[in-house]
Amino acid sequence: MSHDIAHQVSIALGDRSYAISIASGLLSQPSAWQGLPRAATALIVTNDTVGPLYAADLTRSLSAHYPKVLTLSLPDGEAYKTWETLQSIFDVLLQNACDRKTVLFALGGGVVGDITGFAAACYMRGVPFVQVPTTLLAQVDSSVGGKTAINHPIGKNMVGAFYQPERVVCDLQTLQSLPARELSAGLAEVIKYGPIADMLFFDWIEQHIDALLQRDAQALAYAVQRSCEIKAHVVGQDERESGLRAILNFGHTFGHAIEAGLGFGQWLHGEAVGCGMVMAAQLSQRLGLVDAAFTERLSALIARAGLPTVGPALGVEAYLHHMRVDKKAEAGDIRFVLIDPPGTALVRGAPDALVADVLQACCR
Repeated sequence: MSHDIAHQVSIALGDRSYAISIASGLLSQPSAWQGLPRAATALIVTNDTVGPLYAADLTRSLSAHYPKVLTLSLPDGEAYKTWETLQSIFDVLLQNACDRKTVLFALGGGVVGDITGFAAACYMRGVPFVQVPTTLLAQVDSSVGGKTAINHPIGKNMVGAFYQPERVVCDLQTLQSLPARELSAGLAEVIKYGPIADMLFFDWIEQHIDALLQRDAQALAYAVQRSCEIKAHVVGQDERESGLRAILNFGHTFGHAIEAGLGFGQWLHGEAVGCGMVMAAQLSQRLGLVDAAFTERLSALIARAGLPTVGPALGVEAYLHHMRVDKKAEAGDIRFVLIDPPGTALVRGAPDALVADVLQACCR
């Protein structure tokens, strides 16, 4: 693939600002890794799926900048986003006498990025790290903005820290090896940006969904770039989710309940978010914020992306229970990201009875 599709998006956070580089072939370009903090050691944290494909390329590139490059491969999957896995990262750092200048590189999808970032935030009270996302979901969402975490059996991402990376390096070539199911899951987080922020982007996704599913390089480059621009704009205004940033969780309140209710890893995060967006649109419609045409249009695009639009039958009580432990809940009141009007989002509560109606309409 050519190297001509190259973009940079900046996240403006004062002295914590950084760049997102988006292009094909960045993993094996030594220049992509210049200007990072100097250290005696770099640690690549990856997983058993991604490591065999890309760790050698990254090791070669980093060896030009770091005397010692270590690799730790974690088991793959949301089920391993745990204390035990986090501890295994600290074990390697301590066994190799890594100091507080050591740089961590998160090579993988959202789970690897979240857990590596959290390890970096904690080790010696903070060491630098770089996000190297290899899935569409991680490139357009989880690698950007400094949210790091592990899961707790009771709730997703409940233990974590806001901790910004030094840089995000999105090598679009890694998307060519993604399983189709993972590609679809990533498209959920791309689609999300339309209803909450930019309906022209939503129009573009509708027109290019087939090209995206076929992994057209230029379509993917634009989808990643525009998604990162929207996220960068939101995070730059509200780094720690005190207000505006919560709109990025469109579909996530329902989605996290699906993930927790089924058991982490049964549905991919993007699958749960896709279905959750259908539910959130239905709730917006029942509250009179959007019309049926919008809900149908969103549902049709989510289905075209290869995502579920019907939720698992967990039961209304189970959904409500899991949504009450969502991080956006306040004093037990569930807060939903709703669309009002398309292109704009807001966070508000809704009566349980109305939510129950939506769940009954949207689940098997």
